[in-house]
Amino acid sequence: MQNRTYTADADPGDSVTVAGWVHEVRDLGGIAFLILRDKSGKIQIKLEKDEMDEDLVETGLDVARESVIAVAGEVKEEPRAPTDVEIVPESIDVMAEADTQLPLDPSGKVDAELSTRLDNRTLDLRKEEVKAVFEIRAEILRSARDAFRELGATEINTPKIVATGTEGGTELFPITYFGKEAFMNQSPQLFKQLMVGSGLERVFEVGPIFRAEEHNTPRHLNEATSIDFESAFFDHTEAMDACEHVVKSAYEGVAENCERELELLGLADEFEAPDGEFPRLTYEEAIERINATGELDEQLVWGDDLPTEGERALGDDVGEHYFITDWPSEIKPFYIKDHDDDEQLSTGFDMMHPRMELVSGGQREHRYDHLVEGFEQQGLDPDQFEYYTKMFKYGMPPHAGWAIGGERLVMTMLGLDNIREAVLFPRDRQRLSP
Repeated sequence: MQNRTYTADADPGDSVTVAGWVHEVRDLGGIAFLILRDKSGKIQIKLEKDEMDEDLVETGLDVARESVIAVAGEVKEEPRAPTDVEIVPESIDVMAEADTQLPLDPSGKVDAELSTRLDNRTLDLRKEEVKAVFEIRAEILRSARDAFRELGATEINTPKIVATGTEGGTELFPITYFGKEAFMNQSPQLFKQLMVGSGLERVFEVGPIFRAEEHNTPRHLNEATSIDFESAFFDHTEAMDACEHVVKSAYEGVAENCERELELLGLADEFEAPDGEFPRLTYEEAIERINATGELDEQLVWGDDLPTEGERALGDDVGEHYFITDWPSEIKPFYIKDHDDDEQLSTGFDMMHPRMELVSGGQREHRYDHLVEGFEQQGLDPDQFEYYTKMFKYGMPPHAGWAIGGERLVMTMLGLDNIREAVLFPRDRQRLSP
């Protein structure tokens, strides 16, 4: 639309054409106000019944909420208006009339259940606080990409249709691929490892992953966004340093560039980027601290995975982002390298928010014989992964990396109650549409 002005850029004395949605119409008798909303905010349109063309006033009064309109007129200073300015219209063009019965209230005056919001996501996103979540999500990804470039990493895109799962198992969505069985990829793990053995050496990817887990919780999805990093000639400690840098950069980007969105979400006064190094606890230290909280019915022992209630207890105890390192080898994937001086300990690590796990990573096993042995120990057939394993015969450097759950990063950063609030169109066990 030519010569359109966003409402936030409408200054007193300007002749403008603004376009957007009818947020509200208030008829006060001799005068009425129409509130127009666009992506930058709202502006008041003043309708003086005795001083304006009757058809113009009638158009403004009769238009249904959420209809799309364009208004041309002069911007006047008005301290009593919500944004200190208003438009005296010369024309109102109704571009798309909305039904008078809406499935939810985009003004936010009437709450809707999350399921109703997700069924009508386009309307839901017209609420400023909902839109703010996705503006912040976009800033998180932009800031993460900038941080990866600061680390000298190259952005890649790996296949999402694969012949076999990243880690085997049953958490795979099978599809038919020209008469053959294929799967939606669980992770870019194996492909990004292959890339560090190429001339690229250090890579990152932001893309979808698919897990056929039958979870039905506020923090699990079946299609999620994974923020992946892998670097040649890195060990697990250097990978943790890179992870900390990217997460801090995401927070800093939001703090610097999303002030309005944080205000809409009521977070402006309390939001701050993490400061200082994230604590690094060994797995052994973690289970000792969880047991010491007394929050679990049964004490954890070596080799146990951390239950959700254990993560929460430890998160409350630590009170900030932190790493758990030196996990038992037996509970980490085959591609995670063990410590050279203790094969019972892996170089795997998790990075945690006090509410939940955000990152899984570690140094990878780059030695061909050890890698094949790891497949066999976990009951996987190395022949099914030959495209991956054979490249380790041709000079694969030591390397390390990790993956951040994108939606979990948004969820924990903004204190959202349900991970589905951080996804435009979530996919879970019950939801395949819209």
